[in-house]
Amino acid sequence: MRVLLSLVHIIVAVLMIAVILLQQRKQGGFSGVFGGGTQADSGQWQRFTGLTKITIGLAVIFMITSFFLVYLS
Repeated sequence: MRVLLSLVHIIVAVLMIAVILLQQRKQGGFSGVFGGGTQADSGQWQRFTGLTKITIGLAVIFMITSFFLVYLS
């Protein structure tokens, strides 16, 4: 079980790196880095691109597998 979970964890990590590198850089400067901007908070999920949604999903899976790997060790 631990070997399978470790394999999934590594695959998710590599996929997350690839998806992050595929994303385009925003031209927001430091305000874009720290989450600043003039966009309203309502409907924020619809403003995310497909790659951003995939990144969020992979990050959630990465954290879940991390917690299970710590729990199993």
